[in-house]
Amino acid sequence: MTQLPRTIVIVGAGFSGAVVAANLLRLSYWRPVHVVLVERARRMARGAAYAETPHPYLLNVPAGRMSVNSRAPLEFLKFAQQRLPTTTAEDFLPRSLYGEYLESSLLDAELSSPSHVRLVRMQGDVRSIERTGGTSPFRLQLDDGRTLTADDVVLALGNPPPGRLPGTEALLGSPRYVEDPWSSPPQLQAGETMLVIGTGLSMADTVIAGTDTAQDKVVFHAISRHGLVPPSQTAFRHAGCEGDSSALLRAASFSARRLVRSVRELTEDVQRRGGDWREAVTCVRNLAPALWQRLPTRERRRFLRHVRPYWDIHRHRLPQQTLAKLEQLRRQDSLHVHAGRIVSFELVGAGVRVSWRPRGTDEVRTLLVNRVINCTGADYNPTRSRDPLMRSLLTQGLAAPDGLGLGLRTGTHGALIDSRGRAANNLYYIGPMLRADHWECTAAQELRGHAERLAHHLATPAVKPMFAVQRA
Repeated sequence: MTQLPRTIVIVGAGFSGAVVAANLLRLSYWRPVHVVLVERARRMARGAAYAETPHPYLLNVPAGRMSVNSRAPLEFLKFAQQRLPTTTAEDFLPRSLYGEYLESSLLDAELSSPSHVRLVRMQGDVRSIERTGGTSPFRLQLDDGRTLTADDVVLALGNPPPGRLPGTEALLGSPRYVEDPWSSPPQLQAGETMLVIGTGLSMADTVIAGTDTAQDKVVFHAISRHGLVPPSQTAFRHAGCEGDSSALLRAASFSARRLVRSVRELTEDVQRRGGDWREAVTCVRNLAPALWQRLPTRERRRFLRHVRPYWDIHRHRLPQQTLAKLEQLRRQDSLHVHAGRIVSFELVGAGVRVSWRPRGTDEVRTLLVNRVINCTGADYNPTRSRDPLMRSLLTQGLAAPDGLGLGLRTGTHGALIDSRGRAANNLYYIGPMLRADHWECTAAQELRGHAERLAHHLATPAVKPMFAVQRA
């Protein structure tokens, strides 16, 4: 008797979805398998981060640390060298080239997969998922009316858009306001003045792309609560921070304050030995899931309130050439960085009047700008999501937000925890919303590990119950 194929549907074909699919295709199975990759964009394996764009946006991580294959850590570097022979492991390459690499990796996995394992590519937008109670546990509804049934579903939804900023209601729909610079890149005009909300990586990309494409000088004002701009990457030793991690783990068990003190001591020790402070950040980053899980909930809240901006700015760094360009723009008075809070926005003729309060003062200042661009970064709080699929998952109780607004509750291998606290064994999530339980889960190396573990779990020939009890 011919056995029906097992169907694994992956929703989203950006980095996470493509890497899960590639790993699934390389594994052995005891029965036929269909891996169905569903992506709303025209091209698979790119997502918004690695799409082809008019501006050559750079990766924020050097080529030598961007492989999607843990068994071949220099795979991307070798791929890049086929096109750019002089590339070194420390070079920061265009994101579109990395998108080509992801496409190539997926195709290689597809061509070398066993005969009874098939990849099905579908373009479409999944709007809802529901349990069927039948032999295939899930039915997926697409926006064009098509439906899919699945034995297992992996949600690889990518980065959500920035959150809606308070006070911008009057700007919505206006060409003077760009709510998401990645889905709707701003069309800048020569001689304009822009206000960028946020001073992190998105700000850097937006400002440099804007100055490169405009025919004449464009002036940017960038504002965030702390006015912090990321420092540069350097060619530091990634294995240079070797030592006893127990001090950090013990500190995390007590309080955020003690953890910060312990990280500072580690940083000072690294620098005394002639090292780079980035080595200490990498050491902490590698321990981040264990540190985060040890922090009591009240201390996690304290960390988010007081420490998060400083951790993010040192953790997510810029290529040296990008930071040099920003510093040049500041010297030319084309970029002004402010620390403060926005008070209000008002459409005035062909511009926007912005009232803001500098950090540490009660004084209210005003800026008259041509456009406002929201570069605050992804909003990981699922309760604020406007995505129909996320709304459907929450409404049905198939997924549950964590209590700190960081993402989705997940169990082992990314199994979604539902509203009753149960971890589903056939509905999984992979992506940045894992930060609710792991904190660090946005870099290629981190997501690569999650993808490999999830694929091996899905390939294991075991009879799984619909739910597993999730222990606190």
